[in-house]
Amino acid sequence: MDFDQPLPRELKVVDSASLFRLEKRAWDLRLSRRLDPAWVHVNAAPDGTHYLWPALWHSLSHRPDVPRQLRCELLITLRAGDRVMSLLDVLPDDFTPLSRVLSREEGMRVSQFIDRAPSVREWLLREGEDPGQL
Repeated sequence: MDFDQPLPRELKVVDSASLFRLEKRAWDLRLSRRLDPAWVHVNAAPDGTHYLWPALWHSLSHRPDVPRQLRCELLITLRAGDRVMSLLDVLPDDFTPLSRVLSREEGMRVSQFIDRAPSVREWLLREGEDPGQL
């Protein structure tokens, strides 16, 4: 992959099955930013809509066998309807085929949710749960 390649400026929408698959892949590759797939499976709304927004390119200099990743802001819709923020490292080949948000209105709404949503860690603390499980 070309290191001068610009950061994609596309908001992607993912269903829960796709989110679980992306988290599992990041977990299996031991990428730096990911959640435990078991936590995602238990807490993400099964029919929820989740969003990925690329924030920066990231690489693991100590692991040259792992391709460069997109570090994305991730907005997760939880079972109870809450939304939380996390980061997720996604390989470009996994990011590209995801569905794009096409509506400016939806993009603006997601941007507002991202700005206001607590992090997963903050949400766990508020719920009285142990953030160490992530």
